[in-house]
Amino acid sequence: MAHDHGPVPHRHDHGPDGHGHAHGPVDTGDWRYAVGLTVNLAFVGIEFGAGVFSGSTALMADAGHNLSDVLGLAMAGGAAWLARRAAAPRKTYGYRKATVLAALANALLLIFACGAIAFEAIRRLAEPAPVMSELIMGVAAVGFVINLGTALLFMRDRHTDLNARGAWLHMMADAAVSIGVVIAGAAILFTGRSVIDPLVSLAIVAVIFWGTWGLLKDSVNLALDAAPRGVDVDAIRAALAALPGVAGVHDLHVWGLSTTETALTAHLCHDRPDSVALLEEAHALIRGRFGIGHSTLQLEAAPLPDCPAC
Repeated sequence: MAHDHGPVPHRHDHGPDGHGHAHGPVDTGDWRYAVGLTVNLAFVGIEFGAGVFSGSTALMADAGHNLSDVLGLAMAGGAAWLARRAAAPRKTYGYRKATVLAALANALLLIFACGAIAFEAIRRLAEPAPVMSELIMGVAAVGFVINLGTALLFMRDRHTDLNARGAWLHMMADAAVSIGVVIAGAAILFTGRSVIDPLVSLAIVAVIFWGTWGLLKDSVNLALDAAPRGVDVDAIRAALAALPGVAGVHDLHVWGLSTTETALTAHLCHDRPDSVALLEEAHALIRGRFGIGHSTLQLEAAPLPDCPAC
């Protein structure tokens, strides 16, 4: 669409197909996400309770690791549901940004959990306490079966669906951690050294923190409307400036509408008579090369009184 301000057009276009979104959210109609979420959430509660009962910080840490992926699945489904909600008069972007706030809350919650588990593990290192190694092994073995089974649900589509691939990788990682807890339980059973349990707990906490730190940085950046990770703003600027007839690019902004959608606005100074063709070329470039489907471009054939950067 175009908004005219005198003889020079300010063109705000979203391509010939309306508002295109190149990176769509998860389809919550996919039963695999619902099954994975339900089964793993139930197991997280059981595993944490077993950790408290058996005195195993390793089980509690593994429960925290599983919880991170449960929350990830929940946020993926929530993102799809929120993205389908209609925009309100005062919420012109709809509720997409809620997914960013959920990611930020998830990261902060997990970092707090890491600190609590690490504190308890360090206390156990100083004062080793007996643990029920058989129960640790049994619960962790059940966790391995559940995580592996959930991963297999997504294995078929892991090469064609980015969300399915993410779910598959997370669940395979959880299965590997569960095997580690089983091995730790066996080591305690045969050596009688309960200090192994808090050591394994600290290793799991390190794994959780490593993944959560990246989530925290990304969610804070998105909350501040920074360009999403993987988007090269300088490359976009250079590509737009290289279009035939474009003399300059300014007021270029790239930000995340949600955790799965990216938006772009920019002013293009040009001397081409075929401004409509230029607009189509620019949108095709942004959508095709950089995967950004929601873009708004203002074409300027001459300096505008309401644009200080012209």
